[in-house]
Amino acid sequence: MNLVSTRIITGDVRRLVTFYERVTGVKAQWGNDDFAEIVTPHGTLALASERTVPLFSPDCARPAANDSAIIEFLVDDVDRMHEELADAVTDWVNGPTTMPWGNRSLLFRDPDGNLVNFFKPVTEAAIARLAGR
Repeated sequence: MNLVSTRIITGDVRRLVTFYERVTGVKAQWGNDDFAEIVTPHGTLALASERTVPLFSPDCARPAANDSAIIEFLVDDVDRMHEELADAVTDWVNGPTTMPWGNRSLLFRDPDGNLVNFFKPVTEAAIARLAGR
């Protein structure tokens, strides 16, 4: 088994795609007006309209209703990203912080309120843990 994608259901696909293109620097690949993907070398963030939900099961997902998941991106420099995203992010949860498990982390919310973490391992243990994947 291989986890390849995380999908966000949204009421405004274009707005969320524009946000993720800006913060990741990755151009979205559009399937149609209701579906786009931000494809990175190790995983994909899919963004889909709430109109796609009934294709799975009516009312199985709601836009802007996430209170438990954090979407995480490995970046080269957390502090530089914080500076570069000052004009794009309006809801900072935590500025650059070195976490107890050894990652330098930057936490913010996307326009739908989903938590996003940009991180980089900075301790030997955290670097080794990531290298083992």
